[in-house]
Amino acid sequence: MNTLIEQTIDFVKEKLQGAEGGHDWFHIERVYKNALLIAKTESCDLNVVALGALLHDIADSKFHGGDETVGPRTARQFLESQHVDEDTIVHVVHIIENISFKGGNFEKKFSSIELDIVQDADRLDAIGAIGIARCFNYGGFKNRELYNPSILPQMNMDKETYKASTSPTINHFYEKLLLLKDKMNTATGKQIAAERHAYMEGFLAQFYAEWNGEK
Repeated sequence: MNTLIEQTIDFVKEKLQGAEGGHDWFHIERVYKNALLIAKTESCDLNVVALGALLHDIADSKFHGGDETVGPRTARQFLESQHVDEDTIVHVVHIIENISFKGGNFEKKFSSIELDIVQDADRLDAIGAIGIARCFNYGGFKNRELYNPSILPQMNMDKETYKASTSPTINHFYEKLLLLKDKMNTATGKQIAAERHAYMEGFLAQFYAEWNGEK
């Protein structure tokens, strides 16, 4: 591990102390590991992938009043302090600006294999067993209902509606989590996502059976 990556890890750990459990250092660490795994099967700039993964959630807008400029600005300031070259800084900032789901109707304004890798790595952490845990953890953090049969999922939301949603946690599976499998970019990401998607489908079947007193 090079010195820049070690310094970045230390910076992220410090910045995310006390963060909500689904968006803390351990989330970053999992995304970082996922990104390195995917990168093994792609031709890419591994340094940009590592920095993008480590800094992608350095200041998630949902915890900063919806301000989407805080994360990119914080990342740039840190990378400048480490004397990182401008091309790398710009690339990492573009990754941070374009990685988010934002209701699924957000059109990326930048493309690169490094963004594809980090985006897949981040989305993998939103599905499967850990994705389920993170989903309910955040729902509890926001004091949302687990499930309410009278409140249906809102599909095809625009970015602002998605950000403002207060729907029950189960709805989030349909509004985001179950959509991610078909939005993966890389072959490795798609393969892993298919397995985690199937796990979520099994969970939902069990959830509804228990909710309805069938099991």
